[in-house]
Formats: sequence, structure tokens, C-alpha cells
Amino acid sequence: MTKKIFRSILAASAAVLLACLVIVMGCLYDYFGTVQEYQLKDELRLAAYAVEENGRDYFEKLTSRDYRYPWTPDYRLTWIASDGTVLFDTVDSAEKMDNHADRIEVQEAFASGESSSVRYSATLTQRTLYYARLLNDATVLRISIRRATLPALTLAMFQPILLVVLFTIILSAALAGWMAKRIVHPLNTLDLEHPLENDAYEELTPLLRRIHQQRGQISAQLWDLQKKTDEFEQITSHMKEGLVLLDNAGKILSINPAARQIFGAEASCHGQGFLTVDRDQSLYLAIQTALEDGHGEIREKRNDREFQFDISGIESDGVVIGAALLVFDVTEQAAAERSRREFTANVSHELKTPLQSILGSAELLKNGMVHQEDISHFSGVIYTEAARLVTLVDDIIHLSRLDEGGMPEKGSVDLLETAKNAVSALTDSAEERRIQVSVTGESVRINGVSGFLYEMFYNLCDNAIKYNVEGGCVAVSVDRREGEAVVTVKDTGIGIPTECQERVFERFFRVDKSRSKASGGTGLGLSIVKHIAQYHGAAVKLQSEPGHGTAVSVAFPLQEAGA
Repeated sequence: MTKKIFRSILAASAAVLLACLVIVMGCLYDYFGTVQEYQLKDELRLAAYAVEENGRDYFEKLTSRDYRYPWTPDYRLTWIASDGTVLFDTVDSAEKMDNHADRIEVQEAFASGESSSVRYSATLTQRTLYYARLLNDATVLRISIRRATLPALTLAMFQPILLVVLFTIILSAALAGWMAKRIVHPLNTLDLEHPLENDAYEELTPLLRRIHQQRGQISAQLWDLQKKTDEFEQITSHMKEGLVLLDNAGKILSINPAARQIFGAEASCHGQGFLTVDRDQSLYLAIQTALEDGHGEIREKRNDREFQFDISGIESDGVVIGAALLVFDVTEQAAAERSRREFTANVSHELKTPLQSILGSAELLKNGMVHQEDISHFSGVIYTEAARLVTLVDDIIHLSRLDEGGMPEKGSVDLLETAKNAVSALTDSAEERRIQVSVTGESVRINGVSGFLYEMFYNLCDNAIKYNVEGGCVAVSVDRREGEAVVTVKDTGIGIPTECQERVFERFFRVDKSRSKASGGTGLGLSIVKHIAQYHGAAVKLQSEPGHGTAVSVAFPLQEAGA
């Protein structure tokens, strides 16, 4: 603004100076030209009287040099006869001069008694003014004077004019700078934080009032915006899902703590391109798809976790201005879906196998295709498979109840007594295979569900008997160790291969399916053991070596114990 004011004042000063020079030069030139013309007429009239009185003597005296007046007159007198012959001239010799009968002023003087004319030089730098007067003797007396034209006069005065212009410009520049600063100073010192408290130009009062009103509106809007921003940050900071807001160029506008943890990003990543945080090509393509089509999604595994990435485009007035990236941890959901599919497939298979045996045997009996002596065999097959089917259904129902969390209330349970009861129920199975089962240890009580704990020990001991060798041993011990009650079931059986030890607690998993079928196992026993242990806050540990037996330990925390 200061520069604009400075240039405006300087330009105005220069324009005024130029206008003044033009006006002054033009007016003065015209004024002095008019004065000179009147003087020239007066001089011609006086000279005419003198010539009429004295004739040639007047010219001779006029041209004689008087040393008291050394200067040369500016005017020129020419005496012309009626035929145009020059009788006398104060500058040149009359004999050398051409006939002047063709001169306009001479012709008009002979005709009307008096005339004037102006003639310019070839370079237009000078003009000559002529006045002619008819005398009583029918001759014409002409007086002339040379005068510089206005351009020539201006050119002749170029140096003083230039000095005046330079001085004026310098003075105008100084005054313009000083004035511009003085004008702008009150504007530069305005206190826009308190617009109504300024003592500035009166013309600024409406503007300052408007600024005051706008400041109030902006402050209110900023407060609302800050409030919404804080609410947004509070909400997003407590979200378990990751949230990233991007602009249409892929730069990060906002990222919550969950998203920073997922992508391993720093809090200072705001304003950076998303590729600097995550260089996964498939995710980048999904973001581009969302910016172009409005939505994109992918599912990927990261750091042993599975995530669902949902990207939605953000529009304003029909134009995509960015995208919102939501990251969901679907590890448990995906695992549950896989377990459900596996469970459904396994249940279908496990139910189908005994049903096929039952249907096959029943069909043979129905069609009379079985000899009398084989009826008992096929009846036994039907009974055995039906019993296996009932056991399987019972285990599935029981496992479903454990999954649903419908547990009875806990009470004080003696682990040693419960283990002895479970072993007692398996005495016939152990004797049938000549397996010795022993229960040792001390009486330890915990807070638990007696029926579930009995089922746990029963399943562990039943597996130890089923997968043992003929004449083997099963040792059950109950001990108190460092704040825990530990129940261990150890056998001398066939053992479990190392690669299968982590999966034996999965539903329907069997190390040797043919042996499990022969022993009547459903593949759900250890899965039920795991669920019961989790309900009681216990940890299950398995140690096994193929050909040397297996040991399963369940450690219960004693802080929940009743004794």
C-alpha cells in the first residue's frame, strides 16, 4: 500500500509539473509574442513617419554604427518601390536582393495599405514575422523580426528545464515517501485484536466495527470447531478400530492411536503421504479405488493378526475430497469362522460315519441278507455305533454349553477326592487292558465346579488308558506348588508326535484316527478339558515323547481356593 501511495503521489506531482511547464511555456510564449507584435507595429509606424520625412537619409543614419550603442537591432527594415524593387535594406545590400513584388505582405500592403505575414524556416526552428505599410510616396516599408518557435525555445532551455524537473522529482519523491509513511502508519499500527479501541481515521470506523463483528463470529466458530475436534479426538483415541483420514492426494489428515499401532507410525506423521507410513501395494490400490469409485476393501495379516481394511471416499458438493480408512481386527472373528467351518465339517463327518454303519447293518437285517448266526454280530455293530453316536452328540452338546458360558456356580472341591472318583469309574477299562492306575498326592481344595472337574479328570485318565500299551501304567498325582494346585496324569503309552502336540486340544483332532475309531474316541475329550481349565483359570501343559508316554498337567491358582 505504501508503494501504491508513493507512486500515486509521485505520478500526480510529475503530471502537475508537466502540465505547469506546458501551460507556462505556452502562455508566456503567446504573451511575449503578442507584445512583440505590437512593438513591431509601433516601430514600423515610427519608421514610416521618419522615412516619409527624411527619405534615404533616415536609413543611412539608421545603419551608421554608433559606438555609444554597440548592439545590433533585432529588427530588419526593407524599403520597397512600387514595382517591387528593393530601395534599401538594413541588413543586406539592396542591389543584391531579389524583387519583392511576389511577397504576400508587400502585395497586400499595396492593395490595402497595411499587411502582415509569417514564414517559417526550413527546419521549423525559427519563424519570421513581417509587417508592411504603404507610404505616401506609393512605396512600401516592411519591418521583420525573427523569433524562435516554441519547440526550438524548449530545446534551447532543455538544461534548465531538466534541472527543474529533476529537482522537482526528487523533492516530490521525498515528500511522497514521507506522506505515504505518514498515511500508512496509523493503518500499520491498528490493533486488530481490539478493533474498537483504535484511534485511527474516522473513515475506518465502519470497517473496524465489521472486523470486530467478524472476530466475534470467527471466535465462536473456532470454539465450536475446537470442541468438535476435541470430541473427535476423544472418540477416536478410545476406538479399538484404527481410523485414518486422508485427503485427495493421499496425505494423512488424522490418525488415531490404534491405527498408529497397527501401521507402526509416529504421531508426527500428520501431513505426510500415506505411502511413507505403509508401503503395502494392495492397500494403496484399495485407497485409490475408494478415491475413484467411493469404496474399497481388503483383508490382510499383519504381525500374526488378521485385519479388515474398509476405505470409503469422502465427498463434498459431488467432488471426492478424501477418504476414511477403517481398520478392524478380525483375528478372533476369522478364527471363529474357521473353527465353525471345521467344526461343522468334522461334526458332519463324525455323525455320518456311525450312521452309515448303522444304516448298512440295519439294511442287511431288513432285507434278510444276514445269516442267523451273524445277526448278533450286526446287532452288536448297530448298538456300538449308536452308543458312539450318543456319546458324540453328548460331547457336542456339552462343548456347546461350555462355549456359551452357561456354567453352574462354583464351590469348594477336593481335587484329590475328585481324581480318585474318576479313576474308580475307569477301573473296568483299566483291568480289561491290564493297566495299573494309581492316585497319589495331598488333599487340595479349590473353588470350582465339581462335575466339570470330575469330567476333566475322567477324560484325561480315559485317554491315558485308551492310548496306553497293554500292561502299562497310569499315575495321577495332586500336589501343591508355589501357590498352585497341580494335577498331573502321566501314562506309559504310545506318546504324541511333536508336530501334533499343539493341535491335540483342537476339536475332532486325532493323532491316529484308526486307533481312535477302534477305541471309540470322539476327538472332543481334550477340547473339553481345555475349556474346563479355562473356566477355572487353570493352565494346561502337555509333555510327550513318542513311544515313551505322555504327561498332562493342569495348574489351578490357589488364590481362588477354598482351603
